Amino acid sequence: MTFYEDFSKVYDQVMDQSLYDDWLAFTERHLPKETQSIFELACGSGALSVRLARRGYDVTALDISEEMLKLATAKAQKAGVEISWMQGDMRYLPPFAKFDAVTCYSDSLCYLADLTELRLAFDGVYALLNQDGVFIFDVHSTYQMDVIFPGYAYHENEEEFAFLWDSYEGEVPHSIEHQLSFFIKDTDGKFVRKDELHQERTYELSDYKSALTKFADVQVFADFTDNAPTADSRRWFFVCRK
Repeated sequence: MTFYEDFSKVYDQVMDQSLYDDWLAFTERHLPKETQSIFELACGSGALSVRLARRGYDVTALDISEEMLKLATAKAQKAGVEISWMQGDMRYLPPFAKFDAVTCYSDSLCYLADLTELRLAFDGVYALLNQDGVFIFDVHSTYQMDVIFPGYAYHENEEEFAFLWDSYEGEVPHSIEHQLSFFIKDTDGKFVRKDELHQERTYELSDYKSALTKFADVQVFADFTDNAPTADSRRWFFVCRK
């Protein structure tokens, strides 16, 4: 699993910030009305965590990247909200507390290596949820992985950095490899190149549902809407009730 060590330096600049408003809206449509506490997995730079905290939720957020958590902490301080930050691995979640809801967005679960690791994460989330709590997450669809991503390229050139993103078909079914190259201005004014390889994979809807059998109810939606997935949906959203 990648730790976003270099990507963290430009993450907020290249990420479409409006997506966090879409994730927030989807979350609030599907949270039980009595929800008070939310545990956000793979919180990244904290953009959604801060939005949730501003809504009045008691937010705990976890990420595997120390660099991302530094960004998140600074973002929360600037926003004047209190959030409990944790560094950890979503595959090995300790049952340290109970929450009304758990979220995991931005296809973060697609970074897990296989279905065994995915089930580990799902089991950990289940243990953290209160009865009738919900687990809400998104993943790339097979259409996104197999049709949209291969050959994808995104290049950005700014005064302080340059960023190259190129995607290639992975070695296993429904997988992709994102080759990221960063040119970041150092303190001496020179640009330093760093490279990261991000590997993602997804599965058939039936595989996800099989891995979620502990949950009492599982609903699947598509592309930030409350509509069922179609053959060309790009992102699947799951709402799972304990």
